[in-house]
Amino acid sequence: MTTRAVNANETTVGTAGTAGTAGTVGGARVRSGARARVRRRASGAVALAATVPYLCLKGAWVAGSRIGIPDGSVLLGPGLFFKVANAATMVMDAAVIVLVLAFTRPWGRRVPSLLLTLPVFVATGLLVPIVVAFPGQLLVRAVGLGPDEAAQAAKEPFLDPWVFNVVYGGFILQALALAALFVPYARERWGGLWQGVQGERLPSPTGVVAGAAAVLAAAVAAVELSWAFGGTAGLSASQIAQFSPERGVVFATYAICTLVAGAGAVNLARGGARPARWALALGWTGAAAAASWGLWLLISLTGPVVTANEVTTAMVLTYAGQTITGLLAAAVLTRFLAARRRTG
Repeated sequence: MTTRAVNANETTVGTAGTAGTAGTVGGARVRSGARARVRRRASGAVALAATVPYLCLKGAWVAGSRIGIPDGSVLLGPGLFFKVANAATMVMDAAVIVLVLAFTRPWGRRVPSLLLTLPVFVATGLLVPIVVAFPGQLLVRAVGLGPDEAAQAAKEPFLDPWVFNVVYGGFILQALALAALFVPYARERWGGLWQGVQGERLPSPTGVVAGAAAVLAAAVAAVELSWAFGGTAGLSASQIAQFSPERGVVFATYAICTLVAGAGAVNLARGGARPARWALALGWTGAAAAASWGLWLLISLTGPVVTANEVTTAMVLTYAGQTITGLLAAAVLTRFLAARRRTG
């Protein structure tokens, strides 16, 4: 009787303890899930709000408004180029809204991987250099290394200064908010691909591609770093005349992104005991930034803003090399993910 009573009591206590522990764990999970939903909604709201200034400006320009465009700006020139460019970039920024919905709505989990990751890759590549370069330019200006009043007056009018602050500030908020949304989304959907360590070395053909990316990255970065510190080889006379430390920050950012792409490709191809998530983050960011901005710079060389005598062979080769480096690194990244998908 006593033994049974004791056993019954022990069972009761044990069950109560287990239930209490399970309840505590379950409650913690509920609270954690609630906090995650709040963070996701807040990040989504920030991302959506950050698109508003750019979309409003672009919409106004497409409609014929001159807000933020000073007299004499090349943006007021005849032709359809800038209207088409404004419409295209407006659509690109509107795509951020679609990405936010995909990351926060149930149907987003059913979107095919390629259809989702490709725009995220491009968004990463276009936004990351802005996140690095624009604060760097503000810092250079804050310490008194920006162009003086005479240099500012000599520059051809393009956009009012406030436009850059509003637009690039919005882009930085978009980048941070999208990262806050994409990382947990990717962890839930493809988390197995970045768990553990990198693992075995990739096949030798992939290693050759990674090596080519590294060599090309070093060559491109050497040229861009020389331009960042005032070098003139390969630049046109107008480019040399327009140089400033702020412009140097931009060239240095291009060089860093290209080097990260090359280093990320080699790191992924070598494998090893390093955490896979950091290797993927490095490879993804470098490849996206080098490929996207390299291609964007190549396209910009064909626009009416740049006259024929301002485009040099060295500039075309450098930006093409940056683009190719990013694409080679992206190929290595794709091969790495495919290998982990098969072994996982």
